[in-house]
Amino acid sequence: MDRRVDVAVIGAGTAGLHALSEIRKETENVVLINGGPLGTTCARVGCMPSKVMIQVADDYHRRDMLAMEGIGGGDGLRIELPTALAHVRRLRDRFVEGVLKRSMRTIGDRFIDGYAEFLGPDRLRIPDRDMTIQADAIVIATGSRPVVPPPWRRFGDRILTTDTLFEQEDLPPRLAVLGLGAIGTELGQALARMGLAVTGFDMKAEIGGLTDPEINDAAVAAIGRDFPLHLGATATVEADGNELRVAMDGAAVTVDRLLVAVGRRPNLDGLHLERLGVALDETGAPPVDGETMQIGALPVFLAGDALPGHPAILHEAAHDGRIAGYNAVRRRAAGFRRRTPLAIAFTDPQLCSVGATWPQLKDDDPAVGSARFTGGRAAVMLREEGLIRLYADRSNGRLLGASMAAPGGEHLAHLLAWCIQDQRTVFDLLEKPFYHPVLEETLEDALRDLAGQVAGAPPSPLPGFARA
Repeated sequence: MDRRVDVAVIGAGTAGLHALSEIRKETENVVLINGGPLGTTCARVGCMPSKVMIQVADDYHRRDMLAMEGIGGGDGLRIELPTALAHVRRLRDRFVEGVLKRSMRTIGDRFIDGYAEFLGPDRLRIPDRDMTIQADAIVIATGSRPVVPPPWRRFGDRILTTDTLFEQEDLPPRLAVLGLGAIGTELGQALARMGLAVTGFDMKAEIGGLTDPEINDAAVAAIGRDFPLHLGATATVEADGNELRVAMDGAAVTVDRLLVAVGRRPNLDGLHLERLGVALDETGAPPVDGETMQIGALPVFLAGDALPGHPAILHEAAHDGRIAGYNAVRRRAAGFRRRTPLAIAFTDPQLCSVGATWPQLKDDDPAVGSARFTGGRAAVMLREEGLIRLYADRSNGRLLGASMAAPGGEHLAHLLAWCIQDQRTVFDLLEKPFYHPVLEETLEDALRDLAGQVAGAPPSPLPGFARA
């Protein structure tokens, strides 16, 4: 069966659905093709179930602080892991259902269940449906999947990934996390706080996606109190009966399960991209313009996690999808500037990177302001730990980037991302109100420290005044 459409979208995840939304503003002659389970990566196996698990873990962790607040009985609290995991799945299913209701209720026969492959830049085949689709433009939004190194696949169900972790009805007492990027660090700390004996391993010295060494040191010190972290060397994994033995640089631990969080791979294999007629790199990926999402000069666009090297972050995937969808229904692709980079690991303290990173800036001698979270509000919350560092142009005070390990860092990071995107200076921010007592006062302290290193007199009538 042949079908002729204006646009075909491959993949019904975040990028694909946002592309579809843009396309349908101009035409209804569109198809959405998806093989595998429906529901976005975020809702099914990423952002949302992990945040439910983190909330459960943080609530349970509070029991250790209740006695000092005069609240008795905290030491008698127990977590029922099967019930907690069922709660994670229940909310996860609700989030997935919400996505499907919003995105699929009016799609009708424009949805095709199956896996697509290219026959050429304007032609697709869906083998299991015996269907060929001719399209004026095609958007690839096939997402990504967790990487499990081939030698470890022989361990079978003793290996967990984010695709399988949330499906577990119970968990054994001992678990190792291999890969301490944002998701590995988040889940490792959460599972440790839920009572599991967790050990973390990463070949890098940095955790949670951090690149500022001072912030990383603060993060390792804080999070390392919840579970041991082995960093900066290659881990080995061997079977030991029904258990696994994980070793790194003289340290070894025997565990029941291994959560592998070493990255994600774009779902490009099976699409036969070689039939597009453009050069592919060593990973099999085509060249993509990051401002238009277009592949070369073809009427083909690639968006979201399917883009190699692209951050697997919902708002970035959505942005990509909108750009790809917008350009797919126009004769000439338009370029769009990217948003300020923003990355958050929902650990305790939260690990955040905003704008330009320290490795990108350090050779340019930026002004740097810093402050520790030792103020009144942090003390009230029993969370007096963490560090924030701000980077600015030394000549004019324009904010360039920030990194932090901070209580409430998700909110501070957003404020800073907006200011960096609007090209605000440290002096602009110091003219704004800072309520008392709030965590933002530590941001104010860092801004004052930063202002003292910037050339020229600040426009504020009260430069450098310390808070009483």
